[in-house]
Amino acid sequence: MNYKYIREAAYEANMQLPQLGLVLFTFGNVSEADRSQGLFAIKPSGVAYNDLSPEKMVIVDFDGNTVEGSLNPSSDTKTHAVLYKQWESINGIVHTHSTYATAWAQSQRDIPIFGTTHADYNTVDIPCAPPMNDEMIKGNYEYETGFQIINCFKEKNLDYREVEMVLVGNHAPFTWGKNAAKAVHNSAVLEQVAKMALLTEQINPQAPRLKQALINKHYERKHGPDSYYGQS
Repeated sequence: MNYKYIREAAYEANMQLPQLGLVLFTFGNVSEADRSQGLFAIKPSGVAYNDLSPEKMVIVDFDGNTVEGSLNPSSDTKTHAVLYKQWESINGIVHTHSTYATAWAQSQRDIPIFGTTHADYNTVDIPCAPPMNDEMIKGNYEYETGFQIINCFKEKNLDYREVEMVLVGNHAPFTWGKNAAKAVHNSAVLEQVAKMALLTEQINPQAPRLKQALINKHYERKHGPDSYYGQS
């Protein structure tokens, strides 16, 4: 088996987290999946970013079992495994404890769609999954976290292919995408939107949600069938 590509992709994406100010110490992790092999590469647990290399990325299957690697995989590995197994269109996942997104998660609040920056990426509030119940906490915690996220999307009738980010109540954010690089991009966007929303509420506690016409316009110009943002 050749794991070179996913190891390098996971390594490069993990190294973006401290560069973007999304992690402190060994907080956070990124994984990159290879659907053809049913595997993903993920950051090893508790290893400082400066000490990482592509070779240290751990190869894991979609049941959370280590396939190759001498180090223990991230403690959040089973959450990644559940999401990959249940959501077949994603190939990259990021988990951070970035300051502003985590503050919203700890507040157990969805992030309201206040402005066009938010609407460039989502047409809805960024969801916050309810805190995990005691039975789930006592069980296989990281595995259950994956279903905590999935259940939130089911309850709110959201499509993971359109909303690529979530806050886990009392915990922190997860993001995903077509690959690890896109998932990191989404983490950086989420952190910025979370910061802007907090400042908006501080400046005007009665700030209204963005009106629907602007939500539609900003999302469609980037993602719609007649999108015109960027270069063709």
